[in-house]
Amino acid sequence: MELILAKDVSNARLDQFLLNNQDVDKDLLTEKGYVVQMDEQIEGCFVLDVVENGVHWLKKLHVTKRAAHGLPVIIESILTIAKENQATCVYVHSQQPLVDILLESLQFRPQKDAVTVNIPVHNSGNWWAYEVS
Repeated sequence: MELILAKDVSNARLDQFLLNNQDVDKDLLTEKGYVVQMDEQIEGCFVLDVVENGVHWLKKLHVTKRAAHGLPVIIESILTIAKENQATCVYVHSQQPLVDILLESLQFRPQKDAVTVNIPVHNSGNWWAYEVS
């Protein structure tokens, strides 16, 4: 598995991936995102956005069924990138119970109160935070 800046991937390869994954915003992905490559195929993507000094938001995380088994490794790799970018905290919004279980197993903390950083509030789902050390 390889994580590659989306802006470093050819438009043809990115368009091929997005053809089957239309809920991904290409502009946002190429500006602030990465693709997950497995066996020379793009099998996922994510956007890790800086919200304010030291605070990052994992805005989008999308993987194909083929790459789903590697989700824990992908999230740990995202946290490594956040640490390399001097992040102190990473926020994630989850709307799926399975993702909640995964985040909890990776030591993300549930956020009971509204997120205090400049992130739009979602009425459904759960917010999680990971303190980067």
